[in-house]
Amino acid sequence: MEYSEYMKKYDKVSFYEQISRNKFNSWILLIAIFLIIIFLAYIIGQVYDPASTFFFLIIGIIISLGYVLIGYYYSDKIALASVNAEEADPVKFRPLYNIVEGLAIASGNPVPKIYIMKSNEINAFATGRDPQNAVICVSVGALQNLTKREMEAVIAHEMSHINNYDIRFVTLVVVLVGLIAIISEMFLRSLWLSGNNDNKNAGILLIGILFAVIAPIVANLVQLAISRKREYMADAGAVMLVRDNAGMISALKKIDSYYKNVGESVVNKEVSTMMIANPFSGKTLSTLFSTHPPIEDRIKALEKM
Repeated sequence: MEYSEYMKKYDKVSFYEQISRNKFNSWILLIAIFLIIIFLAYIIGQVYDPASTFFFLIIGIIISLGYVLIGYYYSDKIALASVNAEEADPVKFRPLYNIVEGLAIASGNPVPKIYIMKSNEINAFATGRDPQNAVICVSVGALQNLTKREMEAVIAHEMSHINNYDIRFVTLVVVLVGLIAIISEMFLRSLWLSGNNDNKNAGILLIGILFAVIAPIVANLVQLAISRKREYMADAGAVMLVRDNAGMISALKKIDSYYKNVGESVVNKEVSTMMIANPFSGKTLSTLFSTHPPIEDRIKALEKM
């Protein structure tokens, strides 16, 4: 039996295929954000004039970039300080260092700094703008409750985020989504301040107002969808690094059980988006509004690898 027939028969998906599919979907969603910006600029040009479009774009870019660049360069310090994390002692946490160092060698990247989050919850996150400035933070609860196999899978997941430059990619998305929100707000305020809009085409004006209201909401939903795709990609990347899906599946089940039965978390909502599992995902009304896919769906995807 050929390999392709075997995969089809058992409904298996290679981790390479999973990574490629989610990477492609991430870029499609990013293009969708660009299209929203283009259409928003077009509407502004129709309501006012083409020259005014550049004014809105330039002001929006300056504000959005200024805000995000601070977070981009200091995200690691901000995240670690918010969870009161401390750098891991290389002697006391030698087994953890061994896992991180081994996976860093396997991925071909520098060994990231290792921090410990003083919390009984089972979780971990990675931050830093590139592999040279990367940080991996693991909770005390994860160290106490995960087996070596499970911990390797969790660290491999975070290492995959680093390898995929997810912080950089997500920062680009945040800039673009922020740009849409700022331009929309400026456009709506300009209409309100100008007062007299009698000379404008009523149909174009109505479309402009509706789109300026809806565009930031849609862009934010696209941003969340991209975040979910990157989580699937990191799960597949973890399987590729450790050549095993069982550790990741088992770790996710323990994490899911913790948050369903205990539920307490020391992280704020901003940092929770970086965690291997968002502590607040279960409290959203729909997956559409979550940064992470449901753990059950992630496990199903992993079982097919």
